[in-house]
Amino acid sequence: MSDSLLELISIKDIGFYMIINHCTFPEGYLYDAENFSWVNRYTSNDNTAMVTIGATALLASLAGKLDSIKIKQVGTNIKKGKNLASLESAKFFGVLRSPLRGRIVEVNDSIINRPKIVNDFPYSEGWFAKLEPYPDNNEKDFEQLETIENCRAKMSSLIEQLRIRCFAASPDYEMFEIVHLVSDDPTADLEIMRWSEQNSQLLLETRREGNLFHFIIKKIK
Repeated sequence: MSDSLLELISIKDIGFYMIINHCTFPEGYLYDAENFSWVNRYTSNDNTAMVTIGATALLASLAGKLDSIKIKQVGTNIKKGKNLASLESAKFFGVLRSPLRGRIVEVNDSIINRPKIVNDFPYSEGWFAKLEPYPDNNEKDFEQLETIENCRAKMSSLIEQLRIRCFAASPDYEMFEIVHLVSDDPTADLEIMRWSEQNSQLLLETRREGNLFHFIIKKIK
């Protein structure tokens, strides 16, 4: 399957990825689409069922270059939907919610020391924590997660609604220019609002002085 919005590719040492609107999602993982998290199941050396949890490329792109990540401590018993970690950048503060109930057995210190790893490698080096899921009613928790094949419509909708732009490499900087527009067109306010929405530009201020409209726009280069 391949088109401009959706395709399947293979990346060495990682396996197959589905690409939706330029955002990647590994096959074989399970996803909590609404909470921007993924789960990868595996078995430890002592045959204990374990999971690795991380953030999808959508959260990494939405946040921008991450400056700070805090993760719950090893040994913490965490409930489904509760905060597993907090993430912060110059334009974003949010949390990663645990998609499963369980006990944290390992956290990724690398992303605490270098948060941008999550931006660059969200599905590999950028994992957040490893959990030992609770054995009681555990399969019900997994059943509420979805493969990328089953939730690709949700992912596509989120990308569109949140205007997320995924890139092959996460930029270190974002550049903007502030534009001051002046118009005497009586419908200018409606036109500029429509233009800013269609082109994903941020209208910071609208002011009318006599018969003139003044607009301050934060234009993404």
